[in-house]
Amino acid sequence: MKRLALFIAGVAAIASATACGNSTQPPVAKPSVADSADQMLIGVQYVMSTRGIQRGELNADTAYVLDDQTRFDLRKAHVTFKTEAGAPQGTMEANRGMYNQHTQILEGWGDVVVKLIDGRTLKSPHLTFNQLTHLISSDTTYTLSKGSDTQSGTGFVSDQNFVKFTCKAACKGSTSLLIPER
Repeated sequence: MKRLALFIAGVAAIASATACGNSTQPPVAKPSVADSADQMLIGVQYVMSTRGIQRGELNADTAYVLDDQTRFDLRKAHVTFKTEAGAPQGTMEANRGMYNQHTQILEGWGDVVVKLIDGRTLKSPHLTFNQLTHLISSDTTYTLSKGSDTQSGTGFVSDQNFVKFTCKAACKGSTSLLIPER
């Protein structure tokens, strides 16, 4: 009986020693913006204005409020832009956005799509809109299209109407022209 008890105690000691030998660390979550946010808002609507004139409306599924309520980290952002007279100008959608009230700069990341009311569409992984200078820019790849006409490159600077548009690198495009017969 003593031998059986010693045998069972030995097996238990070996089993517990083997179980304690597992040195795998538990998973650790990556730091999140929610960890440092002052507030988290769901279903956000924000009026963007310059010198008291409404220039756009920003909507987002989620907003993390940072830096004493001056910077907003947005998820599923949608912005409607307007002219100074209040006429629609276009929209921007992004998976993630950042709006800084001090600098009045709006940035979008992840499948950013800008649609202008004239039918042009701009797609880029990252986009910056400066509300004070009314300039839109990017340092990443982009494609600007309307129908079968396309232009692409790496990096650009443009006014908010895409009238004064400057491509920075790897610029190319295609367009269809109707050439009259003689």
